[in-house]
Amino acid sequence: MPIVFFDPPAAILASGSKLGVELGGSKSILSFDSHHNLYSESVIFSEFSWGAFYQEEGLEDQIDTFETKEYDSIREDPEALIKTIVETIYNIINNKKLFYGIADFEVDAFLNQNTVIPGLKLDYEIINKLLEAHKKTRDKDLFPQILSGSKGIKKINVEIQGTKKNKLHIIGSKLEDLADTLRMAKGFATGIVCTSRGAANLYIMSYNIVYKEDEIPELYIDEENLAIIEMGIQRELLFPISWFRIDLGIRSLETLELWDKIQNDPRLIKALDRYDKYVTSLVYTKYRDMASVEKIGSDSEDDFYQMNNRERRRALKDMAQAIRKLTEEYKK
Repeated sequence: MPIVFFDPPAAILASGSKLGVELGGSKSILSFDSHHNLYSESVIFSEFSWGAFYQEEGLEDQIDTFETKEYDSIREDPEALIKTIVETIYNIINNKKLFYGIADFEVDAFLNQNTVIPGLKLDYEIINKLLEAHKKTRDKDLFPQILSGSKGIKKINVEIQGTKKNKLHIIGSKLEDLADTLRMAKGFATGIVCTSRGAANLYIMSYNIVYKEDEIPELYIDEENLAIIEMGIQRELLFPISWFRIDLGIRSLETLELWDKIQNDPRLIKALDRYDKYVTSLVYTKYRDMASVEKIGSDSEDDFYQMNNRERRRALKDMAQAIRKLTEEYKK
């Protein structure tokens, strides 16, 4: 089922022709709402260029010149990075959304022999097939135009594909459910963006995402999804566009290059603590309602919010286990 991606980066919709290709990449902080819609909250890095091919026989698929079309970056500026992250966190809270993660989209027209996404390794044979498919797509001008706008807001439909697609398309119909699942998330998913049926399809090729604090992430390769991609490309049902990597949850901030330099900044610590309390309140509400408590004493609730982060996580874990046990007893 498609979800809506608001203000998507240019790399997710890159195209090309016999004359050249769009090249570049972006790193953005994403949020999502209770309907699973994604939002680009802020840009950490964005670079987009036009690579013109040689117009000589035998060199038609080699880049001759580059022309920069877009460049914006704060990834090497600690002060700007802190300011952006802090503002993003408060915007997410104020708009009653959740911090989804950090997304990288890289487009190289599959001209490189290796993927440009950290954590994703594919055989050269597969990359060569992607290169040939991309060439066929641009030679025949088959890139679908799936970008639409409403009141000046750009958006596209997105579908997540793969045997473990729920690692990214988190199950839950309420913000409280999504917050409960996402609050301990860590790890990443990588893959390829293909357009099909008017949507950008994110095909997961590998991932190591876990949702428990004490669970150790292990890299998983989705061989079945690789076979589906190859089949779809052969039948001209899928059009490969770009690579992607999504680091999930608030802990994705730890993957930033400057994280060691900025993590102790008081403004950032305050914003992260505020977000933790915001998520905790959502999860607390979920389990309180599940337990059918008509009214919680103010002293009890105040005590809960006075706990530190570790104590709150422990309390919520104990509460979840209690609910689970009661549910099992009820089913008997």
